[in-house]
Amino acid sequence: MTTTPGLRTGADSGPRHADDGLERLGTGTLGWIGRHLDHFDPFAPARGAAQSPAQSPAQSPAPVAPAPDPGGAHRPAKAALELALLTHCWTRLDPGDDPRRAEATVRVRAIWQHPGFPRLLTAEPRGATQYRLACAALAPSGTEDAPFRTDLARLTAADLAPAGSSPYQRLELRYYADKAGVPHAIESYPELARRNVLVTLPATAVARARRRDLLDRRDALDRRDAEIAQAAPRPDEPPVTVPEAYALTHSAFYLSDFARTGPGLPDGAVADAAALTGRLLDHCVRHDWWDLAAELVMTQVCLGLDPTGTPEGAAAVACLVRAQRPDGSIPGRSAATRASTADPAAEYFAKAYHTTLVTALMTLLLGTGRTP
Repeated sequence: MTTTPGLRTGADSGPRHADDGLERLGTGTLGWIGRHLDHFDPFAPARGAAQSPAQSPAQSPAPVAPAPDPGGAHRPAKAALELALLTHCWTRLDPGDDPRRAEATVRVRAIWQHPGFPRLLTAEPRGATQYRLACAALAPSGTEDAPFRTDLARLTAADLAPAGSSPYQRLELRYYADKAGVPHAIESYPELARRNVLVTLPATAVARARRRDLLDRRDALDRRDAEIAQAAPRPDEPPVTVPEAYALTHSAFYLSDFARTGPGLPDGAVADAAALTGRLLDHCVRHDWWDLAAELVMTQVCLGLDPTGTPEGAAAVACLVRAQRPDGSIPGRSAATRASTADPAAEYFAKAYHTTLVTALMTLLLGTGRTP
């Protein structure tokens, strides 16, 4: 089995059950994705005709921004783009002959060649530029003359450097524009890294924690009842907001090209970003935030860490193992929003596919789930 450099495997990786859990995660999630390719395909004639997981969990049915799905006709394009990202990274990590990856790549190629795909990419104006760039960046071979490529010529300077965009948003645009071969005037990666949330958020999180502690102490003094104040449960708040956490994970993906290179952060920034990632992982495990947990484990890899060797990384993997359904899926972004096995197939897919795919990609970055 191919492994990622620096990650421990076999006898060096600790308890065997941890390895088994990762293997089950990888095999299960990749298998579920392979059985549901029709649901990733906006143009599949039998899309939505499959039974629900509770009715037929083992039968085949007849996609990257961190923000919630914008809805409408944009969701099918997002699912397809995420499938393309998975196959793109999978091919780089393990170029061997894996029939699961080959089948998924064939499906991506068919979607990219469909004349209706460009319309789905531009259905939601606020994400149209990113989606068109991602489509070109993740295009498999054999799509050089596909209809979506005509849209790239329509991108303007304003599309590629929108006024008021944050350093994170410009990083995302640059990442996909560079991979797509589209010229732009976005600042360099070192400049984007210097101003990125991976560098700025750790200090912000510490400052917020100090302010919360100060307010708690002031509140206790104001009430003049130290025993009550000490006994009162403190709200379990994440170190940063959820959108900030997703910006942090995706920044690590883009700056390192999904762990293909180092993140290129300024001196000392990696340790601070890793510490914040660890605190976020602790929070995700306590609250069963599965999607963010999987992304944060990938962030650890992108920062050069071995998640299986950190307590919070190992706990996150164990959390995802517990969440995995017998059919291989992770049923939602969190325990609070999980899908039910009684849901119709299309509804279950909509809730489960993103976290299942992210978890599959996580296992690939960790060196598991691939063809032996």
